Amino acid sequence: MTPPDLNLLFALDALLAEGSVARAARRLRLSPSAMSRTLARLREATGDPLLVRAGRGLVPTPRAQELRRQVGRAVHEAETLLRPAELLDLSRLDQVFTLRTNEGFVEEFGPRLVARVGADAPDVRLRFAPKSDKDAMSLRDAAIDLEIGVAGETGPEVLIQALFRDRFVGVVRSGHALSEGMVSAERYAAGRHISVSRRGRERGPIDEALSGLGLRRTVVCMVSGFSAALAMARASDLIASVPGRHTAGARAGMHSFPLPVDTMDVTISMLWHPRLDADPAQRWLRDCVREVCANR
Repeated sequence: MTPPDLNLLFALDALLAEGSVARAARRLRLSPSAMSRTLARLREATGDPLLVRAGRGLVPTPRAQELRRQVGRAVHEAETLLRPAELLDLSRLDQVFTLRTNEGFVEEFGPRLVARVGADAPDVRLRFAPKSDKDAMSLRDAAIDLEIGVAGETGPEVLIQALFRDRFVGVVRSGHALSEGMVSAERYAAGRHISVSRRGRERGPIDEALSGLGLRRTVVCMVSGFSAALAMARASDLIASVPGRHTAGARAGMHSFPLPVDTMDVTISMLWHPRLDADPAQRWLRDCVREVCANR
């Protein structure tokens, strides 16, 4: 069997990125006729037209759209492999890193992470992307450099490292009835509660734990973030239940207490794609995140 011509990968990447034979030819410094012949070879190799005429331009076929992400990664990895290794000069590093995480992490750890990064690399910027941007392809497509949160189901190609464990606590305003004395499961359940759920769910693990004791709490409102829950609890008699480490600063001036029911600790991890694993700048960024989370 004749081995495939791997140069076709670079041609395919250029064609799919440009959507034009002429522009792809200029990108690869080829003549338009040579690029047309290459497209013909790609069509024969893949068994698909890849790009078809639509008016004055070309549009990708479904197969081409499917190949685009894979080809882009393959070309990027090949270029990285063949590029000479360089020592990382943090003082000259000028880059934007995108971290996808929830607002609680940004509020509690963001300022110290920005300071830690800035101490080494003053020209580096951090972009904190909200969890609402979550897309299974983001880590693979380089839209996200690092994801921080509870690791759910991930593909086998995603790398994961635990940062810390967090436990939920109950929080009420100063002077609330639950700010005095021991908070039993009965006292806790008897109050009016705020549920935190990005999906708007009214019940969760805390409710399941209370149900095992024959108790049920009254949830009067649902919010999508812990900051909103704490703001409402601070200005009312409502009870918020939030992760302790994520909200230490935001809970200042309020009364916190251990939940009177058993709930599982939450493990906060960082996730990244293997193609970024050996990159010196990415490794330094992960070291900064680990340091900031370990020092709390």
